[in-house]
Amino acid sequence: MRKLAIVTTHPIQYNAPLFRYLQEGGQLQIKVFYTWSQSNGPIFDKGFGIVRNWDIPLLEGYDFQFVENIAEDPGTHHFKGIDNPTLIPELKKFQPNAIIVFGWNFKSHLRCLRYFKGKVPILFRGDSTLLDESGRLRKLLRRIFLTWVYKHIDYALYVGENNRAYFLAHGLKLRQLIFAPHAIDNDRFKKNAIVAEQEAKSIRRKLGLAENTTLVLFAGKFEEKKDPECVLRIAKKLTNQNLQFLFVGNGVLELKLKQLAASDNRIHFMDFQNQQVMPAIYRMADIFILPSIRNETWGLAINEAMCCSRPIIASNKVGCVPDIVIDGVNGWVFEPGEIGEQKLLSRLEMLPEESIVLKKMGEHGFKQIDKYSYKTIRENINTLMETIP
Repeated sequence: MRKLAIVTTHPIQYNAPLFRYLQEGGQLQIKVFYTWSQSNGPIFDKGFGIVRNWDIPLLEGYDFQFVENIAEDPGTHHFKGIDNPTLIPELKKFQPNAIIVFGWNFKSHLRCLRYFKGKVPILFRGDSTLLDESGRLRKLLRRIFLTWVYKHIDYALYVGENNRAYFLAHGLKLRQLIFAPHAIDNDRFKKNAIVAEQEAKSIRRKLGLAENTTLVLFAGKFEEKKDPECVLRIAKKLTNQNLQFLFVGNGVLELKLKQLAASDNRIHFMDFQNQQVMPAIYRMADIFILPSIRNETWGLAINEAMCCSRPIIASNKVGCVPDIVIDGVNGWVFEPGEIGEQKLLSRLEMLPEESIVLKKMGEHGFKQIDKYSYKTIRENINTLMETIP
């Protein structure tokens, strides 16, 4: 059986089910090397502003090891925050046929790329895009540096079209690019749909929402790059009481958002909701919105909403848009800024009269998201591993 080592910083709700799925395939023996050893327990999520404990198992169904991190200021917020002197010896002890490294921008991860290049095939996982490049000199210098970084990898597991273009711009060849889409646990979000729909109706009633209310949902971190204020700006210009808005999450903008919405009974808030309840949260809504203005390399909440048969509104700054949001088919795409918001305002005004259209859009997205799955990732990695000596 082929051995695959995976180097990543800490357990997260999207990757742990993938690691289990890779192991369950029966073609690979995997071992995950977590390099932020201090994350073996509850950690403070700066984006949400809370200590977060996921309510799904993150360390079951696959082999793993927390490698000691000796950084003085440990964490993923800076390059020197991940420093593992024993990582390379531990990887050598496992004797992998290939190594997947998640991200280069940590001391140990870059060291790993440089050490194993030419010794063990390196598969790289990252989701960067070219969407927010700026400044001619800065862009040139970054392009030179990243081209050097990616000379130390053999293959890139690209998540979608924007990420694919990024790797090509930094010197990788088409033969080095393996499609491994950004995905969530589709089966978990899709199963027990009837139960989740009933739970969604119950939560709607607790919020005082009438059955004929058209609900627009924003779920995620309340931070500038996701621009939840865009939703509030538009909401303030709408007068239809049957069109209401729900913000689910926490973050640095929370107080400001609640102050701006204080006098509007069409706008509702819920704190961060854990993974087990999210299938019901998405099903509360008639449409999901992600109006990000920058640095949204993908937007996995869109995958989750699509698995729950909900249509999407997204800005063209959201990395996944070229892949899974088809304008006019399973949702709508707009451009951030005054003109784009005005078009979005016109679109939202019509939503209460378009329940049939929204339902059809949600059904299309539900089918479309199947390709963006752990199954696709496993099949493509297994195919690649068969070619590696």
